[in-house]
Amino acid sequence: MASSDTSQDDSMYPIAVLIDELKNEDVQLRLNSIKKLSTIALALGVERTRSELLPFLTETLFDEDEVLLAFAEQFGHLTNLVGGPEYVHCLLPPLESLATMEETVVRDKAVESLRLISAQHSTEDLEEYFVPLVKRLATGDWFTSRTSAVGLFSVCYPRVSPAVKEELRAYFRNLCQDDTPMVRRAAASKLDEFAKVVEIQYLISDLIPMFVNLAQDEQDSVRLLAVEACVSIASLLQQEDVEQLVMPTLRQCTNDTSWRVRYMVADKFVELQKAVGPEITKQDLVPTFQALLKDTEAEVRAAAANKVKDFCQNLDAWNLESLIMTNILPCVKELVADPNQHVKSALASVIMGLSPILGKQNTIEHLLPLFLNQLKDECPEVRLNIISNLDCVNEVIGIQQLSQSLLPAIVQLAEDSKWRVRLAIIEYMPLLAGQLGVEFFNEQLNSLCMKWLVDHVYAIREAATLNLKKLVEKFGAEWAQSTVIPKVLAMSRDTNYLHRMTCLFSLNVLAEACGPEITTRLMLPTVLGMANDSVANVRFNVAKTLQKIGPILDPGVIQSQVKPVLDTLNTDTDVDVKYYASEAIVSIAGE
Repeated sequence: MASSDTSQDDSMYPIAVLIDELKNEDVQLRLNSIKKLSTIALALGVERTRSELLPFLTETLFDEDEVLLAFAEQFGHLTNLVGGPEYVHCLLPPLESLATMEETVVRDKAVESLRLISAQHSTEDLEEYFVPLVKRLATGDWFTSRTSAVGLFSVCYPRVSPAVKEELRAYFRNLCQDDTPMVRRAAASKLDEFAKVVEIQYLISDLIPMFVNLAQDEQDSVRLLAVEACVSIASLLQQEDVEQLVMPTLRQCTNDTSWRVRYMVADKFVELQKAVGPEITKQDLVPTFQALLKDTEAEVRAAAANKVKDFCQNLDAWNLESLIMTNILPCVKELVADPNQHVKSALASVIMGLSPILGKQNTIEHLLPLFLNQLKDECPEVRLNIISNLDCVNEVIGIQQLSQSLLPAIVQLAEDSKWRVRLAIIEYMPLLAGQLGVEFFNEQLNSLCMKWLVDHVYAIREAATLNLKKLVEKFGAEWAQSTVIPKVLAMSRDTNYLHRMTCLFSLNVLAEACGPEITTRLMLPTVLGMANDSVANVRFNVAKTLQKIGPILDPGVIQSQVKPVLDTLNTDTDVDVKYYASEAIVSIAGE
């Protein structure tokens, strides 16, 4: 008898511990106990989990939001611990409670878990347990339960009987017409999802009227979500049905009094274009796109400008050029001089992509003057976006034309008063160099690269040294030996100690790119000579440079030339010089 009591006590122990921890004042302890639910359920067994643990948890769902969030997540993963799909409906009551909570993240997580376990219900259980739950939530007194309900229709609809499907469509219609804007907003956000699982005849007869009503809602936050649904609905319908059922509403959204709705149309425009097909695009969407590019609100123009390249790319091939040249390009020319910098920047990020679409002649005649204007724009971001996309223009018009038209503007930017603009040009230089070729680069841009090494901003000097390394990797060590290294070595005699330090930084990166022979013959003597510099910062950077280039030098050279200099620096009067010299000695000795 005593042993049976003991075993009963042992079996009750996990739940007793859980109860204690869930009642603890420490939120973290409560969270930890929820994360151990699966372990506790495993210890209790499936029957006691269903009969004791779940009812207890359902009763205790009054806690901090983060604890409820953890509950909502855990319940989605307990199917096997309550006895598998046959008993998965036991998890519905606690999740139903969580789906009515005030905190949005808790409700969303509960809905996510409900969607997850809906797939594990058999068809019979879905109709017996899950659909009634959806109906209860959809008719709940509080808007919180009704907003949760809209996310559950699409997961159960495909697997229920026609009679139940009809009921679900009626419930969803009621939610679309709910008095509370939050519920209508939730319904609008899930309309596209529901449209994908509803049969085509009911999509036309039931869902499109809902879509039309939502697109005319008094709240713009509801109307803009209807635009998203428009994409899904249009892609599910035949072309003639799209023209008749969807386009009138879309035209209305394009002319909406709220800029947010028009912004959403602009943002989803390419998806809409793909959904409605080439014929409707030509007749309806091209004029609509023109209107969006000329919108009174800068945010709408920026969103539309961002889609220029993709929209043009997806136009019907046989009349693509005439449509762009006649309808789109005049609007683009206006946007280049737009008063709002975000609009100009959005356009600059995509306008270069029109070159491959329009071809060489149109690019030279119509696009190059626009690129030139943008390169001279007062907004740094506009200039940067043009520079970053030069390669696709180069592929179309060739380097000769590019150098004649755009290169003078790039050179001007390289000397811009704003250091971030100069930095952008430096970062683009290796790519530009690869496109121009070594001869052209030496003539036009090499002097700029050397000039950056003595820039008054440290970030520019640092970027310029890395730029040198990339150029050497592109053009080879011989080019470095004749063109770059002599100029870098000359900086070691500069009166400004910052320039002497830049010389060392450059040699650090060039040694790696040029290899041991050139490093030993040309660079090492200069580095060793700078060990006697009057400025301590230069001397300790000599130690750091010797440590850096040590691995590529011959051991004999290290012993005969490098080590004596480091030993001298190790007895320097400056504490930093001694420190870096000792670091270098240890590093070289360990190799």
